[in-house]
Amino acid sequence: MNDTVFGFIGLGLIGGSIARGIKRAMPEAKIMAYMRTRSKLEQAQSDGIVDVILDGVGEPLLECDIIFLCTPVEYNAQYLASIRPYMKAGAILTDVGSTKTNIPEVVEELSMEEYFIGGHPMAGSEKTGYENSTDHLLENAYYIITPTSETKQTEIDRMIAIAERIGSIPIVLDYHEHDRIVAAISHLPHIVASSLVNLVRQSDNESLLMKRLAAGGFKDITRIASSSPVMWEQICMTNRDNLVDMLDAYISYLQEILLDLRSQDSESIYNLFDTSRTYRNSFLDKPKGSVAPDYTFTVDIVDEPGAISTLSVILSARGISICNIGINHNREHGEGALKITFYDEAAMNAAWDALKKYNYELIKIQ
Repeated sequence: MNDTVFGFIGLGLIGGSIARGIKRAMPEAKIMAYMRTRSKLEQAQSDGIVDVILDGVGEPLLECDIIFLCTPVEYNAQYLASIRPYMKAGAILTDVGSTKTNIPEVVEELSMEEYFIGGHPMAGSEKTGYENSTDHLLENAYYIITPTSETKQTEIDRMIAIAERIGSIPIVLDYHEHDRIVAAISHLPHIVASSLVNLVRQSDNESLLMKRLAAGGFKDITRIASSSPVMWEQICMTNRDNLVDMLDAYISYLQEILLDLRSQDSESIYNLFDTSRTYRNSFLDKPKGSVAPDYTFTVDIVDEPGAISTLSVILSARGISICNIGINHNREHGEGALKITFYDEAAMNAAWDALKKYNYELIKIQ
């Protein structure tokens, strides 16, 4: 597998992270890539990730064993016809889009079922672009694989092996089932988060107190509202039917909650929070969702000169890097005054252990 030739059409956050993961796991693999912004391809080549910069879709792709379509979901299907003449026998064409229903239809029209295997790495970030890609973004993230009716098991196994080599957890699903699932757990939450932010924006007063005081739970559940509007407009449109069904069901459920509040049905309101807490607490912590997890805890620290510097020196002396540090202005849920975010779980755990030795009072954010 180390001598596999990979092609990338698009090299943004996900495509770049897959390419980086491949180079880390298989240094001898050859990667060729095309995207409209040539300067980013040149940067990827300078980074040692891309070996061959392509000028477009053409004959060099005949060398590829696996081609990744990593453009926005709206454009992936449009590339299929141009790529079709350059698929060699036994090659695999896959995508990384978070919706799957539309592209298999085009694959079938072009008689490309034997080549195509859909893919959806369930990881991401509010940030976009190759410059924000990492070789570990997809580690411990579910990598959904959606074969066609004509995909051979040997080809599915090849995709499973690639996903595993870059540290992901592969799951094989029917693409219809995939789109219904992500409508509920990924696409609807983005609509809810964005609509809630806009509700607060429209409801705030002239002094913008809602915006000023927003923290804690509000920031947690609306973090994904910072994602790319272009990308999410395309995702919603390409998974419209499933999303309409889920949104309709959610609105009906909200109407039930509204009626319970109006009728002062305290038992139903209690059950709302009790059942959701029980179900939420049953979720696994390790795999990433569509947005990378937040490795954060807070510190109950006195606001005095040198307090933050002392803490920073303790962590720096142990080689622990801090992603972000700041004052937690809203601590209604019992958090500490200082909020510290780390790049990964290992750094967070190491920092926790180090500060505990100095008797800092630390609070984990659930």
